[in-house]
Amino acid sequence: MAGKLVTSLRDSVAEIPDGATLAVGGFGLCGIPEMAIAALREAGVRDLTVISNNCGVDDFGLGILLANRQLRKMVSSYVGENKIFEQQYLSGELEVELVPQGTLAERLRAAGAGIPAFFTATGVGTPVAEGKEIREFDGRHYLLERALPADFALVKAWRGDALGNLVYRDTARNFNPLAAMAARVTIAEVEELVAVGDLDPNQIHTPGIFVQRIIEGAAYEKRIERVVLAGASAG
Repeated sequence: MAGKLVTSLRDSVAEIPDGATLAVGGFGLCGIPEMAIAALREAGVRDLTVISNNCGVDDFGLGILLANRQLRKMVSSYVGENKIFEQQYLSGELEVELVPQGTLAERLRAAGAGIPAFFTATGVGTPVAEGKEIREFDGRHYLLERALPADFALVKAWRGDALGNLVYRDTARNFNPLAAMAARVTIAEVEELVAVGDLDPNQIHTPGIFVQRIIEGAAYEKRIERVVLAGASAG
């Protein structure tokens, strides 16, 4: 390993211990760090807490860690595509913290910005507010949400350089930049590793200061959860 550049997927996740908290980028199956997730499955670490918008599907993405019983807790905003998730939650095997999607994004961003907590109106008057401090500002009630720092982050980018500067493509720029900010150690996998200086500084989405490990992947599956044809009837 020279600097931030890692040549082995196994080495990229070797530091992650049992019981770690991970922030994982992606939205559905879009922009997920599929190679790092697979390497983490092979590493066999257990009792992980994962902060991610969702938990993949039964046989892909974070779903493979769930099926291998490596996850102890999920902090997510959507959990509807995974039957194993449902089974483990209902049996009490998996702990789940449901967070409104915008709040989840802001809790990750706050962790990266050094903000320990913030007030939001989202969730007031719902079960989301249970046990949380509520204050009134200018006649409206807000609840206090804590930042979501992580020990490690797994993110996926389109292009990157050896300094860890990352560029995401289209909708893969979802939770990836936020996850990268929130962790103490960020592991980035990229489709294309370019020379330092090849990336336009004005187009960099995640500066290298947030990235500690970077690896070039290959042969990405890029699965689609549900194929919908333009103009097709929903019925």
